Amino acid sequence: MTITISRLYDNYSDAEQAVTRLQSAGVPHSDISIVANNSDNWYGSSRGKIDRDRDGVDDRAEGAGTGAGIGAGLGGAAGLLAGLGLLAIPGLGPVVAAGWLASTAAGAAAGAATGGIVGALTQAGISKEDASRYAEGVRRGGTLVSARVPDQDRARLDALLNDRSVNLQERSSAWQKAGWTDFDAASPPLAPDDIRRERELYGMGARR
Repeated sequence: MTITISRLYDNYSDAEQAVTRLQSAGVPHSDISIVANNSDNWYGSSRGKIDRDRDGVDDRAEGAGTGAGIGAGLGGAAGLLAGLGLLAIPGLGPVVAAGWLASTAAGAAAGAATGGIVGALTQAGISKEDASRYAEGVRRGGTLVSARVPDQDRARLDALLNDRSVNLQERSSAWQKAGWTDFDAASPPLAPDDIRRERELYGMGARR
């Protein structure tokens, strides 16, 4: 039996490392997916700029200084992350994504009550409540990593995702105190300034 495990990360680099750990543990890249908010255009669709650490410098230029090039730092994650592409998912706006979950979410009916990402997550076995939280987390600037794994390996592989992941319960409680109730796929995506404020507010917040 195969189950789905997921985690939300405030930083793309943390999510990238989680993908690396999963692949090093033997999870095929075809069973891993990553969905990252791109409202602030860190992926640089217009100019092909890759700024995963969001320091304003193209990662290829940084890598060139050490002779590493675009693959610098990808390690074992290159199999999945080399396939990153730009998508628009209902309620999330522009995202950079790769893998099975992203394909399912992008193919879901736009504007549906469940939303593309929530529908894809619930279809994969994630509870509606958690799916809504994960979707809202990506909407607010986060990165979601999901993997399909054998049930017997769940505990071992689940633990690999914990490092620097967001404590979903605590984070959603903070949103609720500010008036949030549920992910709404029909709501407009957050503007880049709003994303930056979210990252400033929660970037050093509670982690799992």
